[in-house]
Amino acid sequence: MRSATITRKTAETDITVMLELDGSGTYDNRTGVGFFDHMLDQLARHALIDLRVKAAGDLHIDDHHTVEDVGIAIGQALTQALGDKKGIRRYGDCHLAMDDAQVRCALDLSGRPYLICNLDLPYGKIGTFDTELVREFFQALATHGGITLHIDRLHGFNAHHITEAAFKSVARALREALETDPRKADAIPSTKGIL
Repeated sequence: MRSATITRKTAETDITVMLELDGSGTYDNRTGVGFFDHMLDQLARHALIDLRVKAAGDLHIDDHHTVEDVGIAIGQALTQALGDKKGIRRYGDCHLAMDDAQVRCALDLSGRPYLICNLDLPYGKIGTFDTELVREFFQALATHGGITLHIDRLHGFNAHHITEAAFKSVARALREALETDPRKADAIPSTKGIL
């Protein structure tokens, strides 16, 4: 089974992530940041991974450390669960529409982290959630998951819709990239022989 459990404890956060790549999209995410939990639920549901996140962070300061460190821990869990990446499709992409928003994601589970995030969210807050943390999460996920990750807003004026479309688009692209390639289930998807 492609699964992992990561515990990350710092002076700012205490996080446990349990991840099952061949899941059914079940989730139980409790970070203390309501909107972020909702986005993590979308990530699990649309990637068809099982995801449990328990986080206690210094929310009396702000949500930054919690959101970033959860991204780090999920990225580490993804890397651990993938192992040598034998048999995966490696690449994934998705154009996703949600009401006024359309977001495109393309990604490569290359082991070479890189983030392009062009969401240009029109407002600084979604409820009490700082929209600048969307990029922080994806940066941490890409860096610690070894993902080349491109996310672009094509349309949209509602920050909630744009953000949710981004998480769902990343999830659908990730689902595709994580799947086993039935034509090459026994091979590393690279001419280098390693990812």
